[in-house]
Amino acid sequence: MSVLNYPLSNVQIELMKLFSTNLSDNELIELKDLLSGFYADKAISEADAIWDKKGLNDEDMETWLNNKS
Repeated sequence: MSVLNYPLSNVQIELMKLFSTNLSDNELIELKDLLSGFYADKAISEADAIWDKKGLNDEDMETWLNNKS
């Protein structure tokens, strides 16, 4: 087994504390859904910010979706 040569991040430490308890299968699914939602929300927010910065609109999206080249 290899040894880690770097410290754990704050999120890794918190997750280690959380995972020291036994979760039921349903709780594990709920946790995965929660984490997925957290990162999905962050991705959507970032995409929205880029969208706004570039001044894009629904028409631009339709053009991209229908572009066959």
